[in-house]
Amino acid sequence: MIQQLRIYEIFEKNKAAFHARFRDHAARIMQTRYGFRIVAMWETRLSDRTEFAYLLQWPDETTKTAAWSAFMADTEWSEIKRVTHAEHGLMVGQIEDRLLVPVEYWPAKARAFCSLPEYAQKAGVVVERMRLTHSPSCPALCRASTS
Repeated sequence: MIQQLRIYEIFEKNKAAFHARFRDHAARIMQTRYGFRIVAMWETRLSDRTEFAYLLQWPDETTKTAAWSAFMADTEWSEIKRVTHAEHGLMVGQIEDRLLVPVEYWPAKARAFCSLPEYAQKAGVVVERMRLTHSPSCPALCRASTS
């Protein structure tokens, strides 16, 4: 499992239009057509720069690359970008794209080898101090981090 952090420079003059476009169109197309899993979204400021950041989760880099290629070639998305650019001007400046690969000693990575109780998996529940079911192959770090 890998994660991807995307950071877009956005502009105050058309920030509301950017958010409407991402919410109503980009996210919809990404998720329903190309299997993007958007984990979280934020708006942040860095000095005088406004940024929109979002975190994606992928099973592997091959899947990520294929999904992005398909999304960027999507005719509906291309038309939406053309129309919104004509109406609101440039909506995204600099784009940063980072692949986040967990380090071996990160406790949450170790816990991923353990299984959550079935009811939590079905409900999508995330609980910080949940009792985990450990397998014999469970890393020692996982057992130590949950005791």
